[in-house]
Amino acid sequence: MDFDFSPEEQKFAEEVEQWLVENHDPVVMDPTRENFTQLADTPERRDFMKKLAAQGWLGMSWPKEYGGQEIEGVYEFILNEALARHAAPQIGKGVGIIGKTLIRHGNDTLKAEFLPKILTAEVEFAVGYSEPQAGSDAANMQLKAEKVEGGWKLNGQKMWTTSAHFADWYWLGARTDPDKPKHDGLSLFLIPMDHPGLEVQSLPTIGKDTTNQVFFEDVFVPDDYLVGERGRGFQYISEALDLERFTMFTLSPISERSRLLTDWVKVAKRDDKPLKDDPNVRRLVAHIATDTAVAKGLSVRFVCAAMSGGKPPTIQSSQYKLFTTTLSQRVCRDALDITGAAGQLREGQEDAPLKGRFEGAYRATVNETVGGGSSEIQKNIIARRELGLPKNF
Repeated sequence: MDFDFSPEEQKFAEEVEQWLVENHDPVVMDPTRENFTQLADTPERRDFMKKLAAQGWLGMSWPKEYGGQEIEGVYEFILNEALARHAAPQIGKGVGIIGKTLIRHGNDTLKAEFLPKILTAEVEFAVGYSEPQAGSDAANMQLKAEKVEGGWKLNGQKMWTTSAHFADWYWLGARTDPDKPKHDGLSLFLIPMDHPGLEVQSLPTIGKDTTNQVFFEDVFVPDDYLVGERGRGFQYISEALDLERFTMFTLSPISERSRLLTDWVKVAKRDDKPLKDDPNVRRLVAHIATDTAVAKGLSVRFVCAAMSGGKPPTIQSSQYKLFTTTLSQRVCRDALDITGAAGQLREGQEDAPLKGRFEGAYRATVNETVGGGSSEIQKNIIARRELGLPKNF
């Protein structure tokens, strides 16, 4: 397979790179936030996304009737990876999850209200699937949606909603049909985050940033804000998770960490001996470099298909997400092993190897193998759908 960009794609990549260099802002672009750099969670970062939208770069693969350009998903891949490489906010949930699901399944009211705002970066979303008893098992959601006149009344709780403290709207699953099998009784809704009866409580993470738990008390949702058909929520969520595994887990930060570690090893010494001559260090660095190249191949070969039209490729998305998030953690862990005891020094501390980058990075990457579906879930998907293994193997 040819992994090189076409001349047109390469030209676009150069245009994006030049624009990002010209619009560099250290307040917006902070690589030490690791995977949380993708969030437009401050006024400065939201303004950045509006400038990006003005370039016409949001929703490029969407159909023209909804404001898109109907170009191949590789252009969104190029854009998202460039944004991640510069530690800038990314196209993320609005374009890749909510927008594409609404295009496929949303009613005319939802399309008219949200699609234009997504393209102009005027709206930010939180995604609510996880619950105290429904983490990786999305089908086990228990948030209750009771049918009432003109809509639905929601009661219950969500957990680990990363964007709930700054988002404008909540995209979430709830159980509308408790008597049906768990995969058939879920529906999707859109709710404003300032809705009465909705309470957001912060949950600090082991990294620098925060996630949230959200409580619902008689939260009313009009019928028009039911996404698609009643009871089809799990199918829509599964499609959206396939997109999330690409849009929320970019490769560029991993490649950058691999480069930083390799460059440091070339010049670092221990006991007056070059680290690059240590066979164990050479083995670790070679393994990292090789697997980073493999991850790039997976991203180009498989995941670009998820950014184009049609149903997202579930198996390939799971393969990509499983491999890259595991690699992300391993790069940081191996870096801490190579730097030794001094690697535990935090960012900003004097004499910290690599300016303390990997101590913070390792803590930040702990959640990557859980968000968007845990590694165990990805292995089950690959085992059943690709290898044909039974559920009780």
